[in-house]
Amino acid sequence: MDKNSRIFVAGHRGLVGSAIWKALESRGYTHLIGRTHRELDLEDPAAVREFFDREKPEYVFLAAAFVGGIVANSRYRADFIFRNLQIQQNVIGESFRHGVSKLLFLGSTCIYPREAPQPMKEDALLTSPLEYTNEPYAIAKIAGLKMCESFNLQYGANYIAVMPTNLYGPNDNFDLEKSHVLPAMVRKIHLAKCLEEGAWDAVRRDLDMLPVEQVDGNASEEAILAVLGKYGVTPGAVELWGTGTPLREFLWSEDMADACVFVMENVDFPQLRGEGPEIRNCHINIGTGKEISIRGLAELIAGTAGYRGKITFNTSKPDGTMRKLTDVSKLHSLGWKHRVELEQGIASIYRWYLDRRSS
Repeated sequence: MDKNSRIFVAGHRGLVGSAIWKALESRGYTHLIGRTHRELDLEDPAAVREFFDREKPEYVFLAAAFVGGIVANSRYRADFIFRNLQIQQNVIGESFRHGVSKLLFLGSTCIYPREAPQPMKEDALLTSPLEYTNEPYAIAKIAGLKMCESFNLQYGANYIAVMPTNLYGPNDNFDLEKSHVLPAMVRKIHLAKCLEEGAWDAVRRDLDMLPVEQVDGNASEEAILAVLGKYGVTPGAVELWGTGTPLREFLWSEDMADACVFVMENVDFPQLRGEGPEIRNCHINIGTGKEISIRGLAELIAGTAGYRGKITFNTSKPDGTMRKLTDVSKLHSLGWKHRVELEQGIASIYRWYLDRRSS
């Protein structure tokens, strides 16, 4: 990419896209193109085609997706497969029709089977059944990476698919119904700490920033306690789903963005395709290769936040996949390694969260 190349970052306001945008700016790229959902509905094929006709991007980062944690994945199964397939079909298809030089597709390590050998290598893909709770989302992401792979093989395109592990960082989604595990924990523990200390002003500011089921900071204390209680947040106690024993890997979003830009600048499909009659699994895992239990993560966040209340686990709720550790040897062999360790990242995201609530 040249510094003045026209680069479209799809999803540039989200956790992933905003980090990529920042990484590109820091490297001196000057012609970045972004659109909010209101400005461009990526699920609308006519709107996406018109956008590509007008803007003519040369490079595309496909970071836009309909995402969520285990609660949202369980409740909105149709949305997770249908909406993500629509986005991918439109953006990848128009990228091909408009001769985009290179595209980076962002998936997720949930593409791997529930019982995949650990750590998960790229060639574990499609070797056994997926985790049921996020199967629709995983199938959509598998379709996206296979679309990239197939365009490369049939038409000589240069579309690279990367599979980041669990991400967290600035501009994360802290919605208690739809967020992933780490930001949900951060918010739950923060709110429980405020309730325990009687810091109602802080609770109300939090709900004004992001209402829970339309309950904002103007609601009565009874209404606030009732809605937060539905999500396991009470004065001096936090209830989390599952047993707390599953192991998870977490990557700071700005590290992920650095890896994505590195891949876009330095890695092309011929380096990934391997040899042999069947070419598959050309995607790249992005992660740290390190893991922590859900219970350990909760305790780390609690210690960072100064929360001294109870943390309990509702074992009637699903755990999800018990272990999801990425094998990042391919990425390391290409020349990239993460910088931010989890303890540093937790401190940074909690500080970021507090700053947004106090501003």
